[in-house]
Amino acid sequence: MSEWMEFTGKTVEDALTEALIKLEATSDKVTYEVIEKETSGILGLFAKKDARIRIKLNDDLKDTVKEFLIKVFKAMEIEAEISIDYDEETSLMNIELVGPDMGILIGKRGQTLDSLQYLTNLVANKDGKGYIKVKIDTENYRQRRKDTLENLARNIAHKVKRTRKNVVLEPMNPYERRIIHSTLQGDRYVETHSEGDEPYRKVVVTLKKGVDDNYSGNYRRKNNGYRNKGNYRYNKNNRHESFDSDNNNNDGNVSQDEE
Repeated sequence: MSEWMEFTGKTVEDALTEALIKLEATSDKVTYEVIEKETSGILGLFAKKDARIRIKLNDDLKDTVKEFLIKVFKAMEIEAEISIDYDEETSLMNIELVGPDMGILIGKRGQTLDSLQYLTNLVANKDGKGYIKVKIDTENYRQRRKDTLENLARNIAHKVKRTRKNVVLEPMNPYERRIIHSTLQGDRYVETHSEGDEPYRKVVVTLKKGVDDNYSGNYRRKNNGYRNKGNYRYNKNNRHESFDSDNNNNDGNVSQDEE
């Protein structure tokens, strides 16, 4: 945290100029307060008084975020090296973490990493001066999760085409759901939509309307050797199958919904 320093000058402007020279900063990088304005003598009866201000450098955003993460990791008893890359033009901050216990930091399906990312976003945007997007990753986890979800989407699409039964995926956060939707949006025979309320909102993969029974039969004969990995459960009441992917992968950034 920056400390306050006092400066004096014949005028407030003079005091501020001296302070900026001393601190080697520009006015947009500091915060200052006027302690006492300059006064002029009256008819030679009163002495002139210089202006007095106090000033401090604005806290660097990267330092603020890093300090927050250090405190969190200390409380969690986790050793982690923190690398921060902040692009002011795009208001994007990428944070890479390296350490021996990153599996604990990722958590089940990335929930711990997502929570840490959410809290860090709050810290980075606490001043309310425009929105800064924070992304936290470790061990290339985000890309690995994205690849897993894309493969899952394609496998589920095959399942729906072959069985003509809807498949309901496990609850996912908005970013994960967008990956599923995006992967299958160009498929000629299946479509996706979301059902339910957060945090239990799920993606449903269905056969498109107008796809006739001949297609399904031909698809089954053509792909009779196809086997899909996963745990499918069929619900006779709503003709939905649900898919539960209980692995330790997830992709964070809880932001706006996918639809």
